[in-house]
Amino acid sequence: MKRPSAEKYIGRDTLSVAEAMQIIDRNVGGIVILVGENGTLTGTLTDGDIRRFLLAGGKLDERSKLAANPHPRYAFTTEDAEKLYHKKNFTAIPIIDEENVVVDVYIGEQKTQEYPALNIPVVINAGGKGTRLDPFTRVLPKPLIPVGDLPIIEHIMNLFSKYGCTEFHVIVNYKKELMKAYFADNDNDYNITWYDEETPLGTGGGLSLLRGKLNRTFFFTNCDTLIQTNYESLLDFHVDSENVITMVCAHKNLTIPYGVIEMGENGVIDGFREKPMLSFLTNTGMYLVEPEVLDQVEDNVPVGFPDVVERVRQLGKNVAVYPISESEWMDMGQLSELEKMRKRLYGE
Repeated sequence: MKRPSAEKYIGRDTLSVAEAMQIIDRNVGGIVILVGENGTLTGTLTDGDIRRFLLAGGKLDERSKLAANPHPRYAFTTEDAEKLYHKKNFTAIPIIDEENVVVDVYIGEQKTQEYPALNIPVVINAGGKGTRLDPFTRVLPKPLIPVGDLPIIEHIMNLFSKYGCTEFHVIVNYKKELMKAYFADNDNDYNITWYDEETPLGTGGGLSLLRGKLNRTFFFTNCDTLIQTNYESLLDFHVDSENVITMVCAHKNLTIPYGVIEMGENGVIDGFREKPMLSFLTNTGMYLVEPEVLDQVEDNVPVGFPDVVERVRQLGKNVAVYPISESEWMDMGQLSELEKMRKRLYGE
């Protein structure tokens, strides 16, 4: 009999990729063990498998089995699973019986994540008014609004610092003196270069202030988004694809709480779906950018960075999406998300 804790790692191989992603998001292992109708092991699916499937042109509504590893490692006993788990960098090991039926899942202890040193500059756009967080932003600039013990911008900087990205370029405007005063008294002594907007320049216009200041690949992020994906894999994708801009986009799933009818001519019903799930990619506001992009941003002209992305794309440059799961993205741009982010970060 499977332990209740193992059930959350198991899903039917008839699930769509989007449905399998939801199971992965709900467990801490980043994996789903796929089984057939009789509970037999048919494959395993990780968030990395899904990313590769989607980048190869796969669709979220296709069967998860198409994206899965059809020949996963498995064990017949807990003892063998434990040895296998520690021998390789596995996430979870399915335990099966003689009939190939999954009887348990060995999770092991939670592994400590290792962070390679990437040493990439980080540009943070922190100049907006944060009107969606009113009335808090009447007192504090959005980047200084606390999430638990730290303001959101410091959470962002600390995550980048784990990857050895400690060179920060921060674009400021609204209540900028409060921002500078906070970090002037900060014990962590962050390496920050400040760029003052004289007038609001949108999410992209402030990059004109960095022209000539950066000559290598850099991260560019909004100050209200925290991305908990593998930054090394993101950088590898950007470099291997020879991208000028890589957009980090998260899959969002929305279930329509009604039966949806597809109607044809003369009212004929062409199809019917009960409470369908819609999946779409949304821009998280984090990017990897080549310095040549700075030449596409005019001085003192307000512009959104998505418009800059489109301008670069129209020039025939490589612009691509790096897809992540919904669980890897935390957005505090709205009041309703602040408490969710705090619970995710502090586990309370």
